[in-house]
Formats: sequence, structure tokens, C-alpha cells
Amino acid sequence: MNPSAIPDADAQQEAPRPLRVGIVGTGGISRAHLPGWTELGAQLHCFSLSGAEEFAAETGAVLHSTLEELLAAVDVVDVCTPTPEHPGVVRAALDAGKDVICEKPLALTGEEARELAEHAERVGRRLFPAHVVRYFPQYAAAKRAVDTGAVGELAVLRFERTGSLPDRSWYADEELSGGIVMDQMIHDIDQALWLAGPVSSVYAQQSVASSDAAVSTAHVVLTHRSGAISHCRGFWGPQGTRFRYTFELAGDGGLLQYDSAGDPGIVFDEVASARRGSGDGFLPDVSTLRDPYAAEIVEFAAALSTGAPTRVDAADGVAAVEISRAALESLRTGRSIAC
Repeated sequence: MNPSAIPDADAQQEAPRPLRVGIVGTGGISRAHLPGWTELGAQLHCFSLSGAEEFAAETGAVLHSTLEELLAAVDVVDVCTPTPEHPGVVRAALDAGKDVICEKPLALTGEEARELAEHAERVGRRLFPAHVVRYFPQYAAAKRAVDTGAVGELAVLRFERTGSLPDRSWYADEELSGGIVMDQMIHDIDQALWLAGPVSSVYAQQSVASSDAAVSTAHVVLTHRSGAISHCRGFWGPQGTRFRYTFELAGDGGLLQYDSAGDPGIVFDEVASARRGSGDGFLPDVSTLRDPYAAEIVEFAAALSTGAPTRVDAADGVAAVEISRAALESLRTGRSIAC
């Protein structure tokens, strides 16, 4: 036989099948997750109670008429539904043997969040909470600075996050969203836990504008077991308020500060400024960064194939919910809540 006629063994091997990803819920946050899945070459599937047809047309995702149908067709599930639906979708996906990425918060109560994490462990699947702020380069750099001792032992941490109330009605109902504390400030609560460790007590105050119930501010004070104090301030301003985030970390070895409004990393001329995306007041503008939403998706997917740890895991998601709930209890009672 002519050797050239012998099929090449490598050529006979089938190309790896792309990761099949089921996106459940096709609202705004699902679009933020898309660049990561696109970067990975994932095959997209979708299911949603509304908007799925439009999402499928935009993205080429395979459209499914039921959650059960989607679960039978995919390898991993990306939960982008409104918060009250998270637990039910996560449980269904875990029971179907799927690894799960779930937008924050995992659930509206610490008990339910913990049950989801324990259930994932029981069935041998991984549950990743999408705490995307850990993937913003500024916060990742702050974490490295703390871990290497650049600011010494932390004493006072301050975090601020400003935006506007999202335009979907369920966000304004604190029974459904957890309000500004659980929906917006949970990111900075998670940062405080990541940087300064476990918390011993929580005290919170909140003010809602008498002229506009959509305008509110909250302040949460965390006393860490280390003795450090974290101040987390959140503000939902009038529609059109530009998204902004800041932090200040003070230790006995130095001070580290960041303000997204004054970021000197990139300077735009007038033409570039006019063309630059400005965010929507709800999600930050990431047009000048390595997309942190993509970075978290890529890290989660890599962990699924290698078993490697990720910078945020189910236990972190549970802790953030528990501390956020303690803050809500403090708002309700006016007392400091022991943790």
C-alpha cells in the first residue's frame, strides 16, 4: 500500500467537542457573560420565561422551550435569572448532574445559600457564584498588595459603589432583590471579606429619598475578627447616575486608594471620549479593561476541566449572603448583629 494513502492517525481523531453552555435567563446580565463564552468557543443554549427568542436570534444560541429540555442538552448551566429564581434553577441543574455558575447573590437567605452549596458538594458538582468584582484588575491588585504585606496589617477599609436602580421592576421590591444592600453592596461586602477576613458583627443604616423611592443610600459597617473595620457605602442615584466605584485600604504599613472616576491608567482625547461606552448606571463600563466578566467565565471553565481552585467559590458566595442578611437585620432592628 502506498504510505501516502494511509490515513493520518491525528487526522482521524475528532476535534474536541465545544463546551455546551445553558444560559437560563436572558436579561441584561446574560449579555455581560457572553464575551467569556464566545472567547471559549462554547456552544450556547438558552431558556428564559421572556426574551429567549431575541437572545437566540442575537447570539445563535439553541433555543429550548423548557428548563428540563435545556438541562438535557448542556454540560454547564449559567444562571442569569432574577434573584428569587436562583435557588430553584441551581437545584434543578445540580440534580441533573451539571456544574453551575450563578449570578450573585446565590439566594436571598443565608440558609438557602448554604443549602445550595452543601447540595452541590453532595452531588459532586461545582457551584460558582459570579462575584465579578474579584476579577476587576484594580481589586485583584489590591488583594495582591494585602497578601504581600504592602500595606501592613489592615485597620480600616472603605468601599463606595454608586449607580442607579436597575430599570426592571423587581429590583425595587426588597423582598425580591434584597434592595441596595444585597443587590449592589454585596460586591463590596464580598471584597471586605476577601481582603480582611471573617466578620464578628455588622451594623447598617439606610436612607431613602422622600421625593424618589428609587434614590437610596446605605452604609454597612463590618467589624472583622482581626480587629479591622470595613465601611461599605452604596448609593442608587437618579436615572442617569454614572457608575463609580472606589476603595481605600489603610494599614499600619501604608495606604492604598482607588477611584474609578479618576483612574489615570488611560487618558481619552475628545473623539475617543465621545465614542467610549459609558455603562448604563447599573453595570460598570469595562471598555478599557480586560473584561472582568469574561475573565471570571474563563477561570470557571478552566477549573471545570482541571479541578483547579478559583478565586471565588461557593463558600464565599454563602458568606456574602449571610453578611448581607445580617446587614438587613440591622436595618430592621437598629441593632448591631453578631455573626
